[in-house]
Amino acid sequence: MRTIGITSGKGGVGKTNLSANIGIQLARRGRRVVVFDADLGLANLDVILGCSAPYTLQHALTGEKTLSQIVADGPAGMRFIAGGSGVEGLVNMSGPQLDRFLSELAELERSTDILIFDTGAGLDGTVMTFLQAADETLLVCTPDPASITDAYATAKALWTRRPDASIRVILNMVIDDAHAKAVFAKLKSITEQFLGKTLLFGGFVRMD
Repeated sequence: MRTIGITSGKGGVGKTNLSANIGIQLARRGRRVVVFDADLGLANLDVILGCSAPYTLQHALTGEKTLSQIVADGPAGMRFIAGGSGVEGLVNMSGPQLDRFLSELAELERSTDILIFDTGAGLDGTVMTFLQAADETLLVCTPDPASITDAYATAKALWTRRPDASIRVILNMVIDDAHAKAVFAKLKSITEQFLGKTLLFGGFVRMD
């Protein structure tokens, strides 16, 4: 199972919309996809998908349901796990509760090709825990100067915790390809100059 963390330094840049649509497109290509709503403060993946989830992460953490039992069906064959207050409990788990959760995650792995963590924005420990666990991070950024600054801070924080982290930047709300690459070049240059690390270009979404 491949794990992808989708995050941003600043809120309101379209991170959850991208998580949902990437999940849908991968499902349409025949991949077995689960999008995990890992946003502690603003868990709203179910709202964006237009789907209700009968169970959330909280039900799995209390032992009422297993992780596989709380996975809900989304559009185009993708599946999702609704988050909410349970996310914080997940990060703080230890002992038998953690062992049970890891066992259930292994069970989920048998029916999943790609697990996408839709994290919250910012640098708190919850966000970093999910990004450290992911095989790859997609860092969503817009041309807004505050978004660029916060994207740099997020990359720096993740590399501090996991020096080998692979980070791809997705530019959202850009005019065209040239605009996206110009913004990315600026962020990449700053990162190489001050951190000695290289960001990868992950594509762009035009303002529409």
